[in-house]
Amino acid sequence: MLVTETKAAQAGLPPQETLEELVSLALAEARKQGASAAEAGVGVDIGLSVNVRRGEVDTLEHQRDRGIGVTVYFGHRKGSASSSDFRRESIIETVQSACAIARHTSEDPCQGLADPDLLAREIPDLDLYHPWDLDAEEAIRIARDCEAVALAADPRICNSDGASLSTYSGIRVYGNTNDFLAGYKTSRHSLSCMVVGKEGDAMQRDYWYTVSRVPEELEDAESVGRKAAERTLRRLGARRLKTCTAPVLYAPEVARGVLAHFISAISGGALYRKASFLLDHLGKQVFPGFVRIEEQPHRPRGLGSAPFDQAGVATRQGVLVEDGVLQGYVLSSYSARKLGMRSTGNAGGVHNLVIQPGERDFRGMLKELDRGLLVTELMGQGVNITTGDYSRGASGFWVENGEIAYPVEEITVAGNLRDMFQRLRAVGNDVDPRGNILTGSLLIDGMTIAGE
Repeated sequence: MLVTETKAAQAGLPPQETLEELVSLALAEARKQGASAAEAGVGVDIGLSVNVRRGEVDTLEHQRDRGIGVTVYFGHRKGSASSSDFRRESIIETVQSACAIARHTSEDPCQGLADPDLLAREIPDLDLYHPWDLDAEEAIRIARDCEAVALAADPRICNSDGASLSTYSGIRVYGNTNDFLAGYKTSRHSLSCMVVGKEGDAMQRDYWYTVSRVPEELEDAESVGRKAAERTLRRLGARRLKTCTAPVLYAPEVARGVLAHFISAISGGALYRKASFLLDHLGKQVFPGFVRIEEQPHRPRGLGSAPFDQAGVATRQGVLVEDGVLQGYVLSSYSARKLGMRSTGNAGGVHNLVIQPGERDFRGMLKELDRGLLVTELMGQGVNITTGDYSRGASGFWVENGEIAYPVEEITVAGNLRDMFQRLRAVGNDVDPRGNILTGSLLIDGMTIAGE
């Protein structure tokens, strides 16, 4: 068993005012050093995680991490430095290091703080902070119970890759010399389990997990363990498919990956580098007419919710796709300037991307699929955002007459993302809430399935 414990790991988060003082000190020192503008962010995270395998504790970790990052500007020259030391003298040295770097960098007219009129002047309470008063003994018990349920579910469950529980709380404070200083607290908790099943000489593994900002909203240990076992058992007897072209239904837990590729293609970095297959597609049809995709950064307790982005820009609800037509990009201040546009409050990424669900539940989506492939797991990184070429290893189930016929493995699903988006036939209402991208299952026609 590996036990890692830092000093005062169980102590609570520091007051926001304390961290604001550190940010203010860094900004004042930057001005003193001659910087024309500066920004600084401070973060403190505390957490507890435990991994249990076969009833024994593999790892137990108490974490307490902290850091300050400082960025200074001398005109359009930028320098950054960071430290985990919150002493006054260390922060001053960190600012000095950032200034020394800035003085030796090249000018970039797009560098600089976010536009002042875009900064978050009001900070909404998004209900993101729900700490879990959990000691190590209770965390171990929950993880053990979860694994025990999975191992006892069926004689074919022969081994375990373990159960894991983690709880985390954090606070972030950001400020800049445009008179912005704000912060907020967050929490995140999760429980997962992975087990191995055997039938004859064949072995399979699968997992399940639950995650929430609120501990009371987690699935219980019994449910997580039971689902992990059920998902493993249903994969036993997996076959390979012959190469074919067929519709593919992405289960909700993997469908978010398809939408993540869409976000990558409309993100400022890919666009200004001209490395996106959706370059110059603003105002053009990229999905069928029934598709609506929006960003909802102020969802209470949302895993992707935030009142402002990493540059202090206020997050705002916005529609990215309406009636299948691309309405906007995902931009930071820097990428927006490179494109001659304005920040969309997405420095650091999107905040709760939501695709409007359809009318069908998961069983209804299987009926709509009728005959084709249900994908429940994806492997590999075969996606080229510049060209849209898409090829991923996959496993899942072959579906006949709207019913799961048998499990499949060692296959590849391939296509081009531009075509895949256009061939989206249906979106399920079986939305998976466990992430920053909220989607039901996605049914896409005309995919190439490579097998035997």
